[in-house]
Amino acid sequence: MRYAAIDIGSNAVRLLIADIVKDNKEDTYTFKKNTLLRIPLRLGEDAFNKQQISANKADQLVKTMRAFKDLMDVFQVTDYMACATSAMRDAKNGDEIAARVKALGIDLQIIEGAWEAEIIYNSHLDHKLDADKVYLFIDVGGGSTELSLFAEERLVASKSFNLGTIRILDNKDHSQEWEAMNEWVAAHSKSFDQIIGIGTGGNINKLSKLLNEKEDKPISLQKMRTLYAFLSSYSLKDRIAVLGLNEDRADVIIPAAQIFLAVMKAGHLKQIQVPRVGLVDGVIQTLIKRNLID
Repeated sequence: MRYAAIDIGSNAVRLLIADIVKDNKEDTYTFKKNTLLRIPLRLGEDAFNKQQISANKADQLVKTMRAFKDLMDVFQVTDYMACATSAMRDAKNGDEIAARVKALGIDLQIIEGAWEAEIIYNSHLDHKLDADKVYLFIDVGGGSTELSLFAEERLVASKSFNLGTIRILDNKDHSQEWEAMNEWVAAHSKSFDQIIGIGTGGNINKLSKLLNEKEDKPISLQKMRTLYAFLSSYSLKDRIAVLGLNEDRADVIIPAAQIFLAVMKAGHLKQIQVPRVGLVDGVIQTLIKRNLID
């Protein structure tokens, strides 16, 4: 079996094609990444500034989706899920663009924040949660931040906030939303002595790689502070030329670190684990759960 996941985000559009593997001894399913493509369309630049995605970017998205569909056909994908998040949620013409994509034969769904958060923590299904520990999943995207709190292996609370890297770069983040996020984290964490952060998405993955950390080695609050100060000491040009960051990552990584720091401070998180997964991984796990487990 081969599944595919399409993530239409505020910063980039991604396609993951994955081979599904069954462990006959354990009677469980995992997946192996076959192909991963990332196209930095930055739909959020239009959606958050003009509340509408421009004709040019809409055309680029449709062309990208046509190419993704052809690739899924060539790879003989047996099931897929295509999701659009914050930018398409905010854009007045989001439904119109989704209809153009559907006309290509791709069933595109513009998902709400709560569903996005559920898919994101599904990405961690193959990592066993310790029943005695409390976890806060943190996914920082271009348009929104999804938070999900787990205790005793069950979801305690989940919330999506309109705080994202593209919004911050375009000065479309509001102080009320920062306050709301900090208050939510503080309120839901005060009952627990210690919470382990789990960071997902491209931003925290890149922050982890910059620290040369292994996937199973957490990032402490102090290391996050140090890395944020280090990155902030470089100009955008030098973050690209000297640090070797891609142009579409070099600017968003600073506000991403700001959001992670804010959540860590509000929840008194000492560290963040980085399994290096994102929404597309969660989509594949969701398909496995839907087709092979439920």
